[in-house]
Amino acid sequence: MIARAEGGAEVHLVARRKRSVAFARLLGFEQVWTRDDLPDLPWDVVLDASNDPRVPALAVDLVEPGGRVVYIGLSGEASLVDSRELALKDAVAVGVLSASGGQAGMVDRYVAGTVDPRPLVAATVSLDELADVLGGRRRPERGAAPKIHVDPRH
Repeated sequence: MIARAEGGAEVHLVARRKRSVAFARLLGFEQVWTRDDLPDLPWDVVLDASNDPRVPALAVDLVEPGGRVVYIGLSGEASLVDSRELALKDAVAVGVLSASGGQAGMVDRYVAGTVDPRPLVAATVSLDELADVLGGRRRPERGAAPKIHVDPRH
């Protein structure tokens, strides 16, 4: 959503499941793929916002020589990246933590309305519900959005 709001870039998304493809299209993205139907295009920047431990290596495989790989997503297990491939491609790999300087300006984008995070949030939950949500037990009526907002006052 940020890349689309910035303009100047053609944004493609890769999803693991057909329901994720459908959700991305609901957000207004037209170029949404699964790994099986990903077009053979030059990828100057690959941004990994997944939690799949296989995707960091795939990102390096896909990026063009001299390109950039940005890692935002975190897996529950270690991800393996072949540093030889990264070096031979002369690619740059960076990690961005949600509270890091790489996120500078996000609040401004939200306030200006150029990026609206609300469609990504399935529900706001209390601290009492947090253990269930983190354990993967989410009530079906909360929908397909990937994020849960925790409000300790709720």
